[in-house]
Amino acid sequence: MAILSATIAVAGVFVIPPDQAAVPRKGLQDKGQIDWIGALLVTGGLFALLFALTEVNVVGWTTFWIPILIVGSLLLVAGFVMWQVRLEKQGGRAPLMKVSVFRSAHFSTAMLIMTLFSSSFNGFLVYATYFYQGYQGLDALQTTLRFLPTGVAGILASVGVAFALDTVPTWVILLFGNACVALASLLFAVPLPGDASYWVYGLEAMSLAVLGSDTTWPSMALFTSHALPQQDQALGGALVNAVGQVGRSLGLAAATAIQLAVMAAHRGVAAQDAGPLRHWDEPTLAGLRAGAWFNFGVGLCSVAVIALMFRGTGVIGRDGVRKA
Repeated sequence: MAILSATIAVAGVFVIPPDQAAVPRKGLQDKGQIDWIGALLVTGGLFALLFALTEVNVVGWTTFWIPILIVGSLLLVAGFVMWQVRLEKQGGRAPLMKVSVFRSAHFSTAMLIMTLFSSSFNGFLVYATYFYQGYQGLDALQTTLRFLPTGVAGILASVGVAFALDTVPTWVILLFGNACVALASLLFAVPLPGDASYWVYGLEAMSLAVLGSDTTWPSMALFTSHALPQQDQALGGALVNAVGQVGRSLGLAAATAIQLAVMAAHRGVAAQDAGPLRHWDEPTLAGLRAGAWFNFGVGLCSVAVIALMFRGTGVIGRDGVRKA
């Protein structure tokens, strides 16, 4: 991964065009000051929230510090939003996040879609790994071999979407990608025999998941760039990644809670006593399928939001020009 990242970094020096003249933000004068208060509020709030949602599956909701931590985290996030609104209205120091960018309906919707998509896609990857290693008892190498189709499908999708964006409405590509991710989870959720051949559903699920991922990301980038003015492009890109990370964490926490609850019900114990995944164990399979159903449902919600909010938004070419 380090070698690949270094290669991308070096290539970026030659491929990424230089910045245009900076466009000053209206009412703001960036004096080189960092908004440390905002940084502490949002970092503390999100960390506390994600930590609580992760640990609740271990210690249970009845543990006294779980609701305290969740309420405290929400208060910190609310304080962060209020602080950013104040900085934006006062001018002077630039806020970490311009709350006003969410006035754009398309941008706000894009953030919601990114949250749902990241939750569904990341959940698929995690639960597919759980299925192969935790339930079927495969080692890391055998599991990796089953993920190989994601690389092949990803390369084909990346090349194909670059040309499709010139002729196919962007919202259609986005809809297609999210539907593929949802179907990938569905293939692991349907009650097929636990020892069914990989070629029956595993290969198809792996291909669909990465096909959806590698068509969704460029489409989301285009929607975000056209929903915000030039001076807020960097902020938009940062928020796309931020909500994606939050979606991954929140989605996995919810899916894990459902998985453990189903496993516990099958084993006749409390959720916090559900125990680990066991090879060729029926409660384990039931729990993993429940998690996959959740991931499918989240993906389906993303498809519905795209169809309702982005339908008819036109075609956007690689050059960024909207076409009728």
